[in-house]
Amino acid sequence: MAEEAGLDLVEVAPNARPPVCKLLDYGKYKYEQKQKAKEARRNASHIQVKEVKLRPKTDEHDILTKIRHIRRFLEDGDKAKVTIMFRGREITHSDRGRTILERIKEEIGEEANVEMGPRMEGRTMIMIMAPAKSAPTT
Repeated sequence: MAEEAGLDLVEVAPNARPPVCKLLDYGKYKYEQKQKAKEARRNASHIQVKEVKLRPKTDEHDILTKIRHIRRFLEDGDKAKVTIMFRGREITHSDRGRTILERIKEEIGEEANVEMGPRMEGRTMIMIMAPAKSAPTT
């Protein structure tokens, strides 16, 4: 029947009893599958990690500016990585860095989920925030 119709006999479900086969143009089928995969990749959201760098001696107004940047990153759907860099003897005051990160976490509040809390990595303290999932509206 497949040869008469000029189509291919394709086994759809080989494990079923009896096995299920279909008559279709296999080349066209493969092409359509490739196009669907291409479209899915195009529509997929690409999440980036944007970084904001601070120092323990960063002034109040500058911290507020950085918080606005973080909010903008989160609204765009990107993750925000907040880094506090310690130089020289500043490393002995790592509590100041932790205080700044905790303050940023409180300021942003419900807008973000903290993926990774304040953590020291060498001479830097890092915190990663992701956009909060909003409840779907019906």
